[in-house]
Amino acid sequence: MNEQTQKTPNFDSELSLEALDDLPPVSPLQPVSEEEAVQIIADPPLPPDTFTLRDYVDHSETLQKLVLLGVDLSKIEKHPDAANLLLRLDFEKDIKQILMFLKDLGIEDNQLGTYLTKNYAIFSEDLENLKTRVAYLQSKNFSKAHIAQMVRNAPFLLSFSVERLDNRLGFFQKELELSVKKTRDLVVRLPRLLTGSLEPVKENMKVFNTRLFKVKERHLFLTYVGRAQYDPTKPNYISLDKLVSVPDEIFCEEIAKASVQDFEKFLKTL
Repeated sequence: MNEQTQKTPNFDSELSLEALDDLPPVSPLQPVSEEEAVQIIADPPLPPDTFTLRDYVDHSETLQKLVLLGVDLSKIEKHPDAANLLLRLDFEKDIKQILMFLKDLGIEDNQLGTYLTKNYAIFSEDLENLKTRVAYLQSKNFSKAHIAQMVRNAPFLLSFSVERLDNRLGFFQKELELSVKKTRDLVVRLPRLLTGSLEPVKENMKVFNTRLFKVKERHLFLTYVGRAQYDPTKPNYISLDKLVSVPDEIFCEEIAKASVQDFEKFLKTL
């Protein structure tokens, strides 16, 4: 059996780009000769359905550039919709404008990778909607630096509508009886209050009305005795509400499993 050798284009004899511009357009239905046909080098097939996003990097300029930005594809691919979204996007048309928006907002080049790994879905957002949400925050007297800080610490912040953001700000101002300025200061420090579930917040409202030093003292003591466990899915869970609402005697006896004297001695070391 004769083995056919695949022919490749001779780049030394190719036309210049200027000369190519002068050639008439070729119809997709125009027949090609056998000699031309064997010179066609097809792209390798895309990987099968069982894949990692890295399998696609060689075939996708978009993924290549996201990797260069520091995006961790191994984390993104855990989301079923990720591949569908990213492989449909064109870097120049769909992604570049979002990157410029984030940079104008104050997200530094070395922060883009971490941000986009957490919120790659921002590429599906309409740019004008994103600008509208930023404008809303500015109208509430959040500075540009504060907005950038909030977006870095709560990556999904700009994925929420103006109505949602407004309702959340109103909730905290009303329920905690805060001034406009104190509400603003609170969400700058804890921007995930605007994006997370309200149930844990409603269950622990007393925490927000407790002086910070008291919360800090008790938390540090629990850490010292090895009982700072605030995860409700694990044994020895301590609710934040209970942490701040009970008197010292009950806190020491029932929560810290220590004496009041031990607690007082510990406080003197702070």
